[in-house]
Amino acid sequence: MNPATPHSGILTVPDLLHLYWSQAELQTNALVLLHLIGALLLGLMVGYERSYHGRAAGMRTYGLVCMASCALTIIAGYPNSWYGGHGAAVALVDPTRVIQGVVTGIGFLGAGVIMRSGFNISGLTTAASIWASSVIGIMVGVGFYMAAMGLAFFSAMIMIYLNRAVSLLPSRQAVAVTLRFKPGVRPQEEILRKQALERGYEIAGGSLTIGSDKGCQEWRFVALALANHAGAPLSSLATELSNFEGVDGFLLSHARN
Repeated sequence: MNPATPHSGILTVPDLLHLYWSQAELQTNALVLLHLIGALLLGLMVGYERSYHGRAAGMRTYGLVCMASCALTIIAGYPNSWYGGHGAAVALVDPTRVIQGVVTGIGFLGAGVIMRSGFNISGLTTAASIWASSVIGIMVGVGFYMAAMGLAFFSAMIMIYLNRAVSLLPSRQAVAVTLRFKPGVRPQEEILRKQALERGYEIAGGSLTIGSDKGCQEWRFVALALANHAGAPLSSLATELSNFEGVDGFLLSHARN
């Protein structure tokens, strides 16, 4: 029985393996993997810039999204390789419509795991990994098995080991600061910025918000370390803030996902 001939009968397991693991299919999958590696490296590069400046979305999020987006784009360019090279004989509807619906639906699911509390955002990497896993399922569904395994491997390595690698790279610690002052105290922004610089931090532009409740002002901002490991640790900052005259209360936390 020739597996390349439609309507030739029921395909056996060896025939199916030949369809999905033929030399032509492997060559296409290898080309897809090369594209995934390139997208991953570029996504990590963009994500490092964001991570260095203390933004919530860092290298893991950018790497996953860039790589998964590349996967969807590249497989769309090889429709003749879908379903073991016999997509035209198998597909009764346009598979791209199904892919579009899946990606859109997973996007809403991912949004549900993103949480924000003040300047802190959590769940971005989880949302990106959920979306990437849907792309892995899509690639398996259309028959790109080797490329799907590569995408799954790269995604797992990003989530397991990338944080360790990032800790070795230069980065700027970001701290979310909330200061509540005693009634009648009117702090000066210039003095606050000067005190932050003395401790190795600068107040991020556009992050300062000021509120007032019952005569007590509350200042919120993100403090960025001037250089890698240059800023004072949170424990030291907490000790100093406890002794500041006019400060009624404070809250310190790392402003990362």
